[in-house]
Amino acid sequence: MNIAVVGTGYVGLVTAACFAESGNNVVGIDRDAHKIATLNRGEIPIFEPGLLELVQQNHANGRLIFTTKMADGLTDVHCIFIGVGTPEGADGLPDLTALWAVVNEIVDLTINKSYNHKIVLVLKSTVPIGTNAQVEKLLQERGCSHLVVANNPEFLKEGAAIPDFQVPDRVVVGVRNPEDAMLLRELYQPFVNEARPFLVMSPESAEMTKYAANAMLATKISFINEIANLCDSVGADIHQVRQGIGYDIRIGFQFLKPGPGYGGSCFPKDVIALIGIGERNHVPMQLCKAVDEVNDRQKERLFHKVKQVFDSQLAGKSFAIWGLAFKPKTDDIREAPARTLIDALLAAGSIVRVHDPEAMPNIREIYGDTLYYGKDPYDTTTGANALIIVTEWECYVKAETAKILQGLCEPIIIDGRNIFDPTEMAQKRVVYLGIGTGKNI
Repeated sequence: MNIAVVGTGYVGLVTAACFAESGNNVVGIDRDAHKIATLNRGEIPIFEPGLLELVQQNHANGRLIFTTKMADGLTDVHCIFIGVGTPEGADGLPDLTALWAVVNEIVDLTINKSYNHKIVLVLKSTVPIGTNAQVEKLLQERGCSHLVVANNPEFLKEGAAIPDFQVPDRVVVGVRNPEDAMLLRELYQPFVNEARPFLVMSPESAEMTKYAANAMLATKISFINEIANLCDSVGADIHQVRQGIGYDIRIGFQFLKPGPGYGGSCFPKDVIALIGIGERNHVPMQLCKAVDEVNDRQKERLFHKVKQVFDSQLAGKSFAIWGLAFKPKTDDIREAPARTLIDALLAAGSIVRVHDPEAMPNIREIYGDTLYYGKDPYDTTTGANALIIVTEWECYVKAETAKILQGLCEPIIIDGRNIFDPTEMAQKRVVYLGIGTGKNI
């Protein structure tokens, strides 16, 4: 099948590479000439495990090509996936400027051509409920009977995007007429089975499914973080509480792990968008508002612990931060809790030393030489008054406590991911503070 994927960001590039890997001819299209040049050199502009190899392999065998020219991807095309960014706008709703520009360009390039088959225009970008209907209306007004609109939300976890795409929990497709989903059913056939269903629904339901899924997961994170904070105050242990509720099959363990708050490109934006959609439709989204407020407060939790340990005397103190990306196995620092912590420490006059296996170049673009960038995790702790762990990269989980303490001026570890054992830390006379570990200083 011939496929065009417009937008070679995180979603678009994963989609293009995985469809090429399953035997399709894919053209990745992006107006960013630098990004396309990077891809044509066999490099990728983001870090995602397994993605580089997939792109290189399929680019080399000719199933995956990249271009800045939209027309190059529309020759005898069967499906056009739109995966451009829909960032949060000033009103809290997604800014669809890029999406509408792509839709109009596709219409202009295809309207006067003859096709012997329908072309499925697939909205992969996260869009407000009703966007597909608006695109359908535009196509009707322009007389584009050759184009059929479908919504196909993505459910990819950064750091696990390739397995999520190739072995999905489900594939959701929103179409106005069930027969319009037949081509996409064929396209996704290698990835679905009875246990991993291909779900066909209305476009509005598919659009809502994306928002509802992310809001539900964000809710679980904010919930466990509130419980963890209460554990600190009452002397309970969040590890034990998590076991006590996680084994309940109605609840489960996924996304019930305390930390410094969620970040990334999806949860923050989508929760805010759902609140905005509710307001526009006169439906107060009170739970979503609470989830967002809890998360904003949680991002300040580590700094609050630092202030308490040092009695708010932070000027001139040096702090090592492990983990800058919002989660492991990605270089994504969008809405990352580490940025909230860094900003607060710098504002307090502290010296900030940072390390991350992948995200330091992105952080350097923002902070420049304001920070010290460690050559390795232990280099970061040298001369620091305390270590603050924000992201649970494997290299930190496996770190040697003796080497950490050798570099620190004071044996103080503030662990935002609870990767160390509090009992072991106490035996080593380390001032150790986790999230919800029963200590509220």
